[in-house]
Amino acid sequence: MQYTAVFDTNILISALLSTNGNPFRCLALAKIGQIESATCQEIMNEFGEKLVSKFKFSEEMAKAAVEEVRSFSRLVKISSELKAVPADSDDDMVIECAVVGSVGQPHENH
Repeated sequence: MQYTAVFDTNILISALLSTNGNPFRCLALAKIGQIESATCQEIMNEFGEKLVSKFKFSEEMAKAAVEEVRSFSRLVKISSELKAVPADSDDDMVIECAVVGSVGQPHENH
């Protein structure tokens, strides 16, 4: 059995900026297939945008980071209609991605 996780932008950026923390370890587990990473285009877009605007990555470097995460993640399509986090609507996409991606539910390894 394998579990699925959705990594939000904060986790993705933390993992990219430091190889010493749990975010990096979690992404490493996904990269080697111990867990499955599920994501959506909206999370990938936000990740790339934050790398450029907040962390001054070049467009090329941000695109490479996004492609790296996509290379080991299952891309799910969300409707962006779920409203679950009134205090931070940006988190709605993460929750919806988790619901659509059946996060937390064990499934057979393929």
